[in-house]
Amino acid sequence: MNAYAPILVLGALGAAFAVFSVVSATLIGPKRYNRAKLEAYECGIEPTPTPAGGGRFPIKYYLTAMLFIVFDIEIVFLYPWAVTFDALGVFGLVEMLLFVLTVFVAYAYVWRRGGLEWD
Repeated sequence: MNAYAPILVLGALGAAFAVFSVVSATLIGPKRYNRAKLEAYECGIEPTPTPAGGGRFPIKYYLTAMLFIVFDIEIVFLYPWAVTFDALGVFGLVEMLLFVLTVFVAYAYVWRRGGLEWD
């Protein structure tokens, strides 16, 4: 249990700081309410009506999200592979080449669909 004591103390300090920050901001923070801030959208912009189905998002939104997730997952797998590269040998190299090729297919799809063009 002694090995985990510093981790528990750090967690308790982090939680105490978070609670202290929220409570102190509520108590001493400015409270200047006006009509625009009390609207449904705090920015003051009047909301526009949307269709019954919720409206349509452009395809670039989904392509950008997909591209982010693909490369985020690639980085998560590349770091441990780079650390243990010597121990894995040729098998690890071939497996990572197949993985990068799979990621490249997703990249080529996004590129072809125009997800990288910012108009």
